[in-house]
Amino acid sequence: MGLMERIRRSSASWSRTIVAFRSPYPLRKGSGCDSNRLITRIERTPEDEFKIRFAYSDERRQQASFLVKKRYTEAGYVATTGTIHKGCPAEITLLSYLNEQVVGTLTVGLDVGQGLYADELYRAEIDRLRAEGRKVAEFTKLAVDTKRASKQVLASLFHIAYIHLRRLWRYTDMVIEVNPDHVDFYKRMLGFVEYGPQRHCARVNAPAMLLWLEAERVDGWIEAYGGRPELAKQVKMLYPYFFSPNKDREIARGLLDGERTG
Repeated sequence: MGLMERIRRSSASWSRTIVAFRSPYPLRKGSGCDSNRLITRIERTPEDEFKIRFAYSDERRQQASFLVKKRYTEAGYVATTGTIHKGCPAEITLLSYLNEQVVGTLTVGLDVGQGLYADELYRAEIDRLRAEGRKVAEFTKLAVDTKRASKQVLASLFHIAYIHLRRLWRYTDMVIEVNPDHVDFYKRMLGFVEYGPQRHCARVNAPAMLLWLEAERVDGWIEAYGGRPELAKQVKMLYPYFFSPNKDREIARGLLDGERTG
Protein backbone atom coordinates (compact mmCIF):
# COMPACT_ATOMS: atom_id res chain seq x y z
CA MET A 1 0.00 0.00 0.00
CA GLY A 2 1.40 3.40 -0.99
CA LEU A 3 1.99 6.27 1.43
CA MET A 4 -0.91 8.43 0.27
CA GLU A 5 -3.31 5.46 0.31
CA ARG A 6 -2.30 4.79 3.93
CA ILE A 7 -2.89 8.47 4.75
CA ARG A 8 -6.28 8.40 3.02
CA ARG A 9 -7.41 5.32 4.91
CA SER A 10 -6.24 6.52 8.31
CA SER A 11 -7.79 9.96 7.70
CA ALA A 12 -11.13 8.47 6.66
CA SER A 13 -11.23 6.38 9.83
CA TRP A 14 -11.17 9.63 11.81
CA SER A 15 -13.75 11.39 9.64
CA ARG A 16 -15.93 12.51 12.54
CA THR A 17 -13.65 14.20 15.08
CA ILE A 18 -10.02 13.67 16.08
CA VAL A 19 -10.32 15.76 19.23
CA ALA A 20 -12.70 18.39 20.60
CA PHE A 21 -12.36 21.02 23.33
CA ARG A 22 -13.73 24.25 24.74
CA SER A 23 -11.35 27.17 24.51
CA PRO A 24 -11.68 30.40 26.52
CA TYR A 25 -8.41 31.83 25.18
CA PRO A 26 -9.08 34.24 22.28
CA LEU A 27 -6.51 35.23 19.71
CA ARG A 28 -5.33 38.80 19.98
CA LYS A 29 -5.62 41.03 16.95
CA GLY A 30 -2.28 41.57 15.30
CA SER A 31 -0.95 38.19 16.35
CA GLY A 32 0.68 37.87 12.96
CA CYS A 33 -0.92 34.65 11.92
CA ASP A 34 -2.85 33.81 8.87
CA SER A 35 -9.31 24.25 32.48
CA ASN A 36 -10.06 22.75 28.99
CA ARG A 37 -11.91 19.46 28.87
CA LEU A 38 -10.57 17.33 26.02
CA ILE A 39 -12.88 14.84 24.33
CA THR A 40 -11.88 11.86 22.24
CA ARG A 41 -13.49 10.91 18.95
CA ILE A 42 -15.78 8.28 20.45
CA GLU A 43 -17.67 10.76 22.64
CA ARG A 44 -20.54 12.98 21.58
CA THR A 45 -19.58 16.64 21.65
CA PRO A 46 -21.68 19.77 22.23
CA GLU A 47 -22.09 22.20 19.39
CA ASP A 48 -20.12 24.96 21.13
CA GLU A 49 -16.85 23.00 21.14
CA PHE A 50 -14.02 23.25 18.69
CA LYS A 51 -13.39 20.08 16.72
CA ILE A 52 -10.31 19.11 14.71
CA ARG A 53 -10.90 16.94 11.64
CA PHE A 54 -9.04 15.79 8.55
CA ALA A 55 -10.01 17.28 5.19
CA TYR A 56 -10.19 13.81 3.65
CA SER A 57 -13.16 14.49 1.33
CA ASP A 58 -13.66 16.90 -1.57
CA GLU A 59 -16.22 18.84 0.47
CA ARG A 60 -13.80 19.37 3.35
CA ARG A 61 -10.94 20.29 1.03
CA GLN A 62 -13.21 22.90 -0.55
CA GLN A 63 -14.01 24.28 2.91
CA ALA A 64 -10.31 24.60 3.64
CA SER A 65 -9.67 26.23 0.27
CA PHE A 66 -12.46 28.76 0.83
CA LEU A 67 -11.06 29.88 4.19
CA VAL A 68 -7.52 30.14 2.79
CA LYS A 69 -8.74 32.25 -0.13
CA LYS A 70 -10.77 34.47 2.18
CA ARG A 71 -7.93 35.13 4.60
CA TYR A 72 -5.33 35.59 1.83
CA THR A 73 -7.58 38.09 0.06
CA GLU A 74 -8.11 40.02 3.31
CA ALA A 75 -4.33 40.14 3.76
CA GLY A 76 -3.81 41.41 0.21
CA TYR A 77 -2.22 38.23 -1.16
CA VAL A 78 -3.06 36.43 -4.36
CA ALA A 79 -5.84 34.03 -3.32
CA THR A 80 -4.83 30.92 -5.20
CA THR A 81 -4.69 27.30 -4.20
CA GLY A 82 -2.74 26.34 -7.28
CA THR A 83 1.03 26.05 -7.57
CA ILE A 84 3.76 26.52 -10.13
CA HIS A 85 5.65 23.64 -8.53
CA LYS A 86 6.60 20.96 -11.04
CA GLY A 87 5.50 18.19 -8.71
CA CYS A 88 2.59 17.83 -6.33
CA PRO A 89 3.67 17.41 -2.70
CA ALA A 90 1.86 14.81 -0.61
CA GLU A 91 -0.39 16.74 1.76
CA ILE A 92 -2.49 16.29 4.90
CA THR A 93 -4.98 19.09 5.58
CA LEU A 94 -6.62 19.70 8.94
CA LEU A 95 -9.76 21.69 9.69
CA SER A 96 -10.98 23.22 12.93
CA TYR A 97 -14.76 23.59 13.34
CA LEU A 98 -16.98 25.64 15.63
CA ASN A 99 -20.71 24.91 15.34
CA GLU A 100 -19.87 22.97 12.17
CA GLN A 101 -18.35 26.10 10.61
CA VAL A 102 -14.68 26.04 9.59
CA VAL A 103 -12.64 28.49 11.67
CA GLY A 104 -9.13 27.25 10.94
CA THR A 105 -7.09 25.13 8.57
CA LEU A 106 -3.49 23.99 8.23
CA THR A 107 -1.80 21.74 5.69
CA VAL A 108 1.29 19.58 6.20
CA GLY A 109 3.43 18.79 3.16
CA LEU A 110 5.36 15.51 3.27
CA ASP A 111 8.67 15.10 1.45
CA VAL A 112 8.08 11.74 -0.27
CA GLY A 113 9.69 12.27 -3.66
CA GLN A 114 7.69 15.10 -5.21
CA GLY A 115 9.45 17.75 -3.14
CA LEU A 116 7.90 20.56 -1.11
CA TYR A 117 6.33 23.86 -2.12
CA ALA A 118 9.19 25.61 -0.34
CA ASP A 119 11.61 24.01 -2.83
CA GLU A 120 10.49 26.59 -5.39
CA LEU A 121 12.41 29.32 -3.57
CA TYR A 122 14.56 27.48 -1.06
CA ARG A 123 15.71 24.21 -2.62
CA ALA A 124 19.36 24.80 -1.71
CA GLU A 125 18.54 25.51 1.93
CA ILE A 126 16.25 22.49 2.29
CA ASP A 127 18.73 20.25 0.46
CA ARG A 128 21.27 21.06 3.18
CA LEU A 129 18.92 19.48 5.71
CA ARG A 130 18.28 16.51 3.45
CA ALA A 131 22.01 16.01 2.99
CA GLU A 132 22.33 15.62 6.76
CA GLY A 133 19.85 12.74 6.64
CA ARG A 134 16.96 14.77 8.01
CA LYS A 135 13.33 14.18 7.05
CA VAL A 136 11.78 17.55 6.25
CA ALA A 137 8.08 18.41 6.24
CA GLU A 138 6.46 21.80 5.72
CA PHE A 139 3.50 23.73 7.08
CA THR A 140 1.46 25.55 4.44
CA LYS A 141 -1.95 27.17 3.85
CA LEU A 142 -2.52 28.29 7.42
CA ALA A 143 -5.71 30.30 7.80
CA VAL A 144 -7.60 31.14 10.99
CA ASP A 145 -10.80 33.11 11.54
CA THR A 146 -9.44 35.32 14.34
CA LYS A 147 -12.94 36.54 15.27
CA ARG A 148 -14.13 33.06 16.24
CA ALA A 149 -10.99 31.02 16.84
CA SER A 150 -8.58 31.13 19.78
CA LYS A 151 -5.00 30.59 20.77
CA GLN A 152 -5.77 27.00 21.61
CA VAL A 153 -7.41 26.44 18.21
CA LEU A 154 -4.23 27.63 16.51
CA ALA A 155 -2.07 25.57 18.86
CA SER A 156 -4.24 22.49 18.38
CA LEU A 157 -4.02 22.68 14.60
CA PHE A 158 -0.23 22.76 14.82
CA HIS A 159 -0.16 20.02 17.45
CA ILE A 160 -2.36 17.56 15.54
CA ALA A 161 -0.31 18.22 12.39
CA TYR A 162 2.86 17.72 14.41
CA ILE A 163 1.64 14.43 15.88
CA HIS A 164 0.93 13.14 12.41
CA LEU A 165 4.28 14.03 10.89
CA ARG A 166 6.41 13.30 13.97
CA ARG A 167 4.78 10.34 15.69
CA LEU A 168 3.44 8.53 12.61
CA TRP A 169 5.97 9.42 9.91
CA ARG A 170 9.07 10.20 11.99
CA TYR A 171 9.89 13.56 10.45
CA THR A 172 12.77 15.37 12.13
CA ASP A 173 12.45 18.93 10.83
CA MET A 174 9.79 21.40 9.72
CA VAL A 175 9.96 24.44 7.50
CA ILE A 176 7.44 27.16 6.74
CA GLU A 177 7.40 30.11 4.31
CA VAL A 178 5.95 33.22 5.89
CA ASN A 179 5.55 36.88 5.09
CA PRO A 180 8.43 38.88 6.65
CA ASP A 181 5.87 40.78 8.75
CA HIS A 182 4.97 37.50 10.51
CA VAL A 183 8.47 36.18 11.14
CA ASP A 184 8.62 37.44 14.73
CA PHE A 185 5.33 35.71 15.57
CA TYR A 186 6.54 32.28 14.44
CA LYS A 187 9.91 32.73 16.13
CA ARG A 188 8.41 33.89 19.40
CA MET A 189 5.33 31.67 19.61
CA LEU A 190 6.56 28.40 18.05
CA GLY A 191 10.36 28.62 18.22
CA PHE A 192 11.13 28.76 14.49
CA VAL A 193 14.45 30.25 13.41
CA GLU A 194 15.28 32.06 10.18
CA TYR A 195 16.77 29.72 7.60
CA GLY A 196 16.44 31.45 4.23
CA PRO A 197 16.63 35.07 3.04
CA GLN A 198 13.67 37.12 1.90
CA ARG A 199 12.56 36.27 -1.64
CA HIS A 200 9.46 36.87 -3.74
CA CYS A 201 6.85 34.11 -3.67
CA ALA A 202 4.98 33.95 -6.97
CA ARG A 203 2.23 31.74 -5.55
CA VAL A 204 0.86 34.58 -3.43
CA ASN A 205 2.66 37.50 -5.13
CA ALA A 206 4.26 38.59 -1.87
CA PRO A 207 7.65 38.46 -0.13
CA ALA A 208 8.51 35.34 1.85
CA MET A 209 11.11 34.07 4.28
CA LEU A 210 11.96 30.48 5.14
CA LEU A 211 11.81 29.45 8.80
CA TRP A 212 13.01 26.15 10.26
CA LEU A 213 12.20 24.17 13.39
CA GLU A 214 13.75 20.97 14.76
CA ALA A 215 11.25 18.39 15.98
CA GLU A 216 13.40 17.51 18.99
CA ARG A 217 12.94 21.05 20.31
CA VAL A 218 9.17 20.76 19.89
CA ASP A 219 9.21 17.43 21.75
CA GLY A 220 10.88 19.17 24.68
CA TRP A 221 8.45 22.09 24.73
CA ILE A 222 5.43 19.77 24.61
CA GLU A 223 6.84 17.71 27.47
CA ALA A 224 7.56 20.82 29.55
CA TYR A 225 4.56 23.03 28.76
CA GLY A 226 1.86 21.06 26.92
CA GLY A 227 -1.57 21.16 28.57
CA ARG A 228 -0.53 23.89 31.01
CA PRO A 229 -2.21 27.12 29.80
CA GLU A 230 -1.57 28.75 33.16
CA LEU A 231 2.09 29.03 32.05
CA ALA A 232 1.26 31.07 28.93
CA LYS A 233 2.05 34.45 30.47
CA GLN A 234 5.34 33.18 31.82
CA VAL A 235 6.48 31.15 28.80
CA LYS A 236 4.98 33.46 26.13
CA MET A 237 4.76 30.70 23.53
CA LEU A 238 1.89 28.67 22.12
CA TYR A 239 3.11 25.41 23.66
CA PRO A 240 1.16 25.78 26.94
CA TYR A 241 -1.95 25.67 24.71
CA PHE A 242 -0.79 22.43 23.09
CA PHE A 243 -2.25 19.18 24.42
CA SER A 244 -0.59 17.53 27.41
CA PRO A 245 2.11 14.90 26.82
CA ASN A 246 -0.36 12.16 27.82
CA LYS A 247 -2.97 13.49 25.39
CA ASP A 248 -0.30 13.72 22.70
CA ARG A 249 0.44 10.02 23.13
CA GLU A 250 -3.27 9.13 23.27
CA ILE A 251 -3.99 10.91 19.98
CA ALA A 252 -0.95 9.33 18.35
CA ARG A 253 -2.11 5.86 19.42
CA GLY A 254 -5.56 6.55 18.02
CA LEU A 255 -4.14 7.68 14.68
CA LEU A 256 -1.91 4.61 14.52
CA ASP A 257 -4.84 2.33 15.35
CA GLY A 258 -6.91 4.02 12.66
CA GLU A 259 -4.14 3.37 10.13
CA ARG A 260 -3.81 -0.27 11.16
CA THR A 261 -7.55 -0.96 11.01
CA GLY A 262 -8.32 1.25 7.99
